[in-house]
Amino acid sequence: MDTIYFVTGASGHVGSTVVEQLTAAGKTVRVLVLPSETNIPAQTSVFFGDVRDKESMKRCFENLSGHSLTVIHCAGVVSISSGYHPMVYDVNVSGTKNVVDLCREYSVSKLVYVSSVHAIPEKPKGQVIEEVRDFSPQTVTGHYAKTKAEATAYVLDAAQKGLDATVVHPSGIIGPNDYPIGHTTSLIIEYCRGRLPICMEGGYDFVDVRDVAGGIISAASQGEKGDCYILSNRYFTVAEILDMLHEITGKRRITRFAPPWMIRTAAPLTEMYCRISKKKPIFTPYSIYTLQSNAFFSHQKATQQWGYSPRDMSVTLSDTVQWLKEMGRIEA
Repeated sequence: MDTIYFVTGASGHVGSTVVEQLTAAGKTVRVLVLPSETNIPAQTSVFFGDVRDKESMKRCFENLSGHSLTVIHCAGVVSISSGYHPMVYDVNVSGTKNVVDLCREYSVSKLVYVSSVHAIPEKPKGQVIEEVRDFSPQTVTGHYAKTKAEATAYVLDAAQKGLDATVVHPSGIIGPNDYPIGHTTSLIIEYCRGRLPICMEGGYDFVDVRDVAGGIISAASQGEKGDCYILSNRYFTVAEILDMLHEITGKRRITRFAPPWMIRTAAPLTEMYCRISKKKPIFTPYSIYTLQSNAFFSHQKATQQWGYSPRDMSVTLSDTVQWLKEMGRIEA
């Protein structure tokens, strides 16, 4: 039986990359995008709706003409804000529950839920973080992490009740085709525009969006029911990332790095300013916490089962810079 793929959040960084790889492989793809969205994936059947509105998604599950349906749930709001934001909860938790409930109602053949490594409880520094089975908002820090943990728990509970669902946990996603312009892409733009005279100590595990998309598609065909897989790369310091950008662009090397306490002091005011001016912040109390946290994630499980192999970060950054030039975001 041929498979139709249904991708939520198809205009986002991860979703659009998943769709691009599926259509390149000749797959039949349905996409869910917001009515106001302008970044519409090509070569797909487009459905306008919102994961927060269950009724708006029902058409995506119908009229299969004998095909099986695999749902890839990418829709989500990534937030580094400090406080509670209703939209983050509504999309990440309520939206995921709507998708899961429809998958069960229509007896889909497979659900892949794109969670986050933030949903996994942090271990003490020096210890490698691997996949876990139990998720709870109480075991993680930050509003975004709590929403992803709660949603992941709901997906796995549905798997226990019979739904063939697999969860993937990407680390810090970076790469070209980031039309929404996420926080890491914003950092790259600021560096390339010469607006980053000083940066913060710390680091994180960053992974190419194209490798994540490939892992998601592998999970759709090879992921075990009720199982979880980390899609990471390796830990990079902020200094490493900026040094690679220096080598790629020839822009001035960043040599001044402020200690976390100094950035932390200014972060609340910076976050407030960005909220008022409707700009995307790079450093907030939560992002500072994240860059100081244990980010040693293991992708050994996905590597052993699917041959998952993330590419070199210098390639990712070079391709991202080239894409930003093509989009006119930075000087060519």
